[in-house]
Amino acid sequence: MYEIIKKKRDGGELNRDELAYVVRGACQHRLPEAQLAAWLMAVFWRGLSRRETVDLTVLMAQSGSQLDLSRLPGVKVDKHSTGGVGDKTTLVVAPLVAAAGLPVAKLSGRALGHTGGTLDKLESIPGFRTDLSMDEFLGQVERIGVAVAGAGAGLAPADKVFYALRDQTATVDSIPLIAASVLSKKLAAGADAFVLDVKVGSGAFLKREEEAVTLAETMVETARGAGRRARALVTDMNQPLGRAVGNAVEVEEAVAVLRGEGPAAVRELSLELGAEMLLLAGVESSRESARRRLEERLASGAALEKFQIWVQAQGGDPHVAERPQEVLPRPSCRRALLAGTTGFVQGINGEEIGLALASMGAGRTGADAVIDPAAGLLVEVSIGDEVEAGRSVLGWVQGTEASRVELALPRLLDAFRIGPEPVPAPPLVYRRVG
Repeated sequence: MYEIIKKKRDGGELNRDELAYVVRGACQHRLPEAQLAAWLMAVFWRGLSRRETVDLTVLMAQSGSQLDLSRLPGVKVDKHSTGGVGDKTTLVVAPLVAAAGLPVAKLSGRALGHTGGTLDKLESIPGFRTDLSMDEFLGQVERIGVAVAGAGAGLAPADKVFYALRDQTATVDSIPLIAASVLSKKLAAGADAFVLDVKVGSGAFLKREEEAVTLAETMVETARGAGRRARALVTDMNQPLGRAVGNAVEVEEAVAVLRGEGPAAVRELSLELGAEMLLLAGVESSRESARRRLEERLASGAALEKFQIWVQAQGGDPHVAERPQEVLPRPSCRRALLAGTTGFVQGINGEEIGLALASMGAGRTGADAVIDPAAGLLVEVSIGDEVEAGRSVLGWVQGTEASRVELALPRLLDAFRIGPEPVPAPPLVYRRVG
């Protein structure tokens, strides 16, 4: 291991056997943490070539169990978001794409840091199960065309070792290591193709557009190098996506979009991501025809019906598709967030919103934290809007514990930057890659 560290430290390119030694040693806990940390720092400073990144990603994917989706028909396409605030697109895209005829077999995660988790959102629906066995998971996709479940601990165990060390050694921000982390889990989950939603802005992991574009390009190249099809969209996270941030509130907003209502940004991004999935699968030959197919499924009610069937199949209350306000957990405390300054909304810090809501129970502040499904924020303004001090409502903060809601109010208020000059609204999609 000493020679491998030294080689990378000096700018050398590691061969597949050397990378396999590192991955195997990490999984089997045969390598000292000090040496793994030193190797990660060498990679952070020297980077990885495209070939090294592909090899590392594939080896990490092969370090544990791998899901076999071959019994499902056609091209299996997965969608992945790098994480944001108010990002409920999976709740819309999964049933929408399934209603358009493309099977959706998706493994998702939970809230992490300031970003929300799809599983936590789905579990706010009474009775909804995410702990499906692989037979249940695949059988459900065969029957109704869609299933979303939690990834088992056996998928890409090398990533868990590396990620924990990266978090402790200031090496999280390495583009090739991020790409390998994301794609190793996606490869292990068995899809043939990936649509990657790379978020950028205050509520994203990456704050600058050029970083996000580099990551998108690296992930597309790595996926293709591993024999998969891939496309990426670099999308805005300088303000929450839509109005709702939380768990039950995001489910309610997703249902509204499936009904043909809801925020335009959520509908538009869901259509963009869904269209890319249909294109990668070869179901449609142009973005225009793919969007038309999806818009028809929304307009006809087929997407909402598929959502209802999906919820029922996983044990949830299907009436959430008809009467979400009656079915979903309701808050016992609601407070208005009033503008403290007159002017224009110049920025909405999604990371601060996410962390404040996590402290209220909408996310996790620790591994054992209990989720409050009713905790959340309904944002009433967007970047560029004019507000008046003491009169304009920036948002509604809600939860089941009044004390936690009150404590979060100052931090949430600070997340809204108000200035004297109007600023243009950011674009929803910055770049397409692939």
